[in-house]
Amino acid sequence: MAERVIEADGIELCTESFGDPSDPPILLIMGKGASMLWWEEGFCRMLAGNGRFVIRYDHRDTGRSVTYEPGRPGYTASDLVGDAARVLDAYGIPAAHVVGVSAGGAFAQLLALDYADRTLSLVLISTSSAVPGDRELPPPTEEFTRFVSSAHVDWSDAKSVIDYLVAYACMLAGGRRPFDETAARSLVRRDVERAHDFAAARNHDVVPDGELSQAPLSSIAVPTLVIHGTADPMFPLGHGEALAEQIPDGTLLALQDAGHGVERADWATIVPAILEHTAADHAG
Repeated sequence: MAERVIEADGIELCTESFGDPSDPPILLIMGKGASMLWWEEGFCRMLAGNGRFVIRYDHRDTGRSVTYEPGRPGYTASDLVGDAARVLDAYGIPAAHVVGVSAGGAFAQLLALDYADRTLSLVLISTSSAVPGDRELPPPTEEFTRFVSSAHVDWSDAKSVIDYLVAYACMLAGGRRPFDETAARSLVRRDVERAHDFAAARNHDVVPDGELSQAPLSSIAVPTLVIHGTADPMFPLGHGEALAEQIPDGTLLALQDAGHGVERADWATIVPAILEHTAADHAG
């Protein structure tokens, strides 16, 4: 399918859909600083080929969506949550199954809290609670903390950015499986070359919260599948366990030795799980 740029509330968001619009809709929400390319085309087509209408999109300041001056985002995290609803509006979809990874999983939770009528079910991958709670959660691994505190990147230089993002992808993979650097480098290079301004993605690190929901996870009222790697260095498994326990209709699928994100090695497990979760007789 061809990319489609939608206009909503004065902004442009780049989207792409796969499959038959008459099939059950799945909206994919990527993490911060990441364009829709990180929902790889093969993954999207696996879902669409099994009777789902799949939509992915570029967040603001990623890919071909609206960009702002680096260091000065003209929006809030609440706006990024609202963008998911804007994408559904543009496609004429009243409600969808929402799949989010990392920060996209937090956005998906907030969408279910603040736009409950737009959410049929949730799939939360490699993420943590989007709202404050009293449960103590495990910190990132020492290796992850060391990497993010010591890595150097020149955001004005594409090669430096590509090298940094490949190294970051390797760190996120968790270290328990072989890392396909060639595939990662190809994806990162396409992402950097495709972006209006790849340096603008840094804005996600400084974006203010805005008016985010403070409702407890216990008020999420849709079936929720939590998918979490046992080797996730950013959000160790305890984060996924807590989500599945605190959301009333939550279940956990732990991926042995998987890191942070949607790895190709896990598509054969993740896709059937999402298909079952979003089937009519399983979606509430």
